[in-house]
Amino acid sequence: MRSDHSTGGIELMRKITIAALAGAMALSVPALSEPSAEQQTVITAARYLDVQTGKYIEHPAIFVGKDGRISAIADARTVKWGANVKHIDMGGKTLLPGLIDMHVHLDSPADIGGFRGLEFTDSFFAMTAVSNGRAMLDAGFTTVRNVGSSNRNDIGLAQAVNQGYVIGPRIVGAGYALGSTGGHCDQTGLPPSFEKPGKVEGVGDTPEELRYQVRRQRKYGAMVIKVCATGGVFSHNTEPGQQQLRLEELSAIADEAHMWGLRVAAHAHGAAGIKTAIRADIDTIEHASLVDDEGIKLAVERKRPVWFAMDIYNTDYTQAEGKKNGVLEDNLRKDREIGQLQRDNFRKAFKAGVRMIFASDAGVMPHGLVGRQFAVMVQYGMTPLDAIRAATLNASQALGWEANVGTIAVGRYADFVAVDGDPLTNVRELEDVDGVIKGGVVVERGR
Repeated sequence: MRSDHSTGGIELMRKITIAALAGAMALSVPALSEPSAEQQTVITAARYLDVQTGKYIEHPAIFVGKDGRISAIADARTVKWGANVKHIDMGGKTLLPGLIDMHVHLDSPADIGGFRGLEFTDSFFAMTAVSNGRAMLDAGFTTVRNVGSSNRNDIGLAQAVNQGYVIGPRIVGAGYALGSTGGHCDQTGLPPSFEKPGKVEGVGDTPEELRYQVRRQRKYGAMVIKVCATGGVFSHNTEPGQQQLRLEELSAIADEAHMWGLRVAAHAHGAAGIKTAIRADIDTIEHASLVDDEGIKLAVERKRPVWFAMDIYNTDYTQAEGKKNGVLEDNLRKDREIGQLQRDNFRKAFKAGVRMIFASDAGVMPHGLVGRQFAVMVQYGMTPLDAIRAATLNASQALGWEANVGTIAVGRYADFVAVDGDPLTNVRELEDVDGVIKGGVVVERGR
């Protein structure tokens, strides 16, 4: 409800505080904080999902300060606010925390595969990152972790979003991914005459070279370090199961990154590389396709939390569209060989208690389709709440951003997705969300 006129700062504080306390029991919110006189926006909806408890909170009034963070949560049936407070009414919709995708490549158009990328100038891919980032935001992913890009396109886009030049999600960028000479994160598939003098950016072959690469990426804006511990599907002359860095090299990367306050994501398909990355104190294991029982046990028992980021939807897209997009048959062959194994191992790892985060590998598939992975996660062993937590609460913890995103709570950014139905009953509601709010501002749909 809206009061008939502005009451002024003191009166506004008094009314909201009294009403918030009166509505505490109805809301079942663990703690109601008093709204600030500086707040500018209140958001109402039929309910929101508390991802920590797994329960819905009915009739919320979520107050947002000028900094885009939640300043208070009250009961919309009893609280009043002045006419100077902007009201965003989401009607009968259900709110969830803004979604988080922990493995994306924003400067990678999914429909340009194989050698087709050579048809375009270098800056072309930075331009595509703008629309790809917008597609992810429209899909409800208000935060993404970009694990490797050319020319630090992810860092440049993050800066442009933060400065208001373009609309996009919050971006945690890695800059260049790290790897060994000839490995998955090196430039493979081209003759030597195409190489520039010296090593490719991000490539190192000793612990000290790789420590330098950690420092170099951080120097130029990286907020996370990405390393390729094994071969990959969409590179040339590498196999997914091949280990490509030793324990001492991976340990040097993790140690250096952690000293600088950065977390590390390791691309690791093969069982040996996965286990080595876990022993090296890497924070997240990307893909984890061929993990074995020993690797699962290591992940469950390691004292420092390790998270699996398993992209178990995109094979559907790559097998259906890859050839048309120019993906080479050898890459499609590798994709076919590990696709079902990865899904089966997802089920096994989750059942065993491995911590899981949502990771789509968007760029291998179109960025706007990443919400389709939720249903596959449920198909392979998760409840809808588990899958939602992987993209909210769990992802925020793996990022080290628990104070910023991942839950609807006082102090967090006012990032929300809105759906008409009940995602705890039908997780496919998240395949096409009905509204997106970032920092307390409604995102006008770009599609």
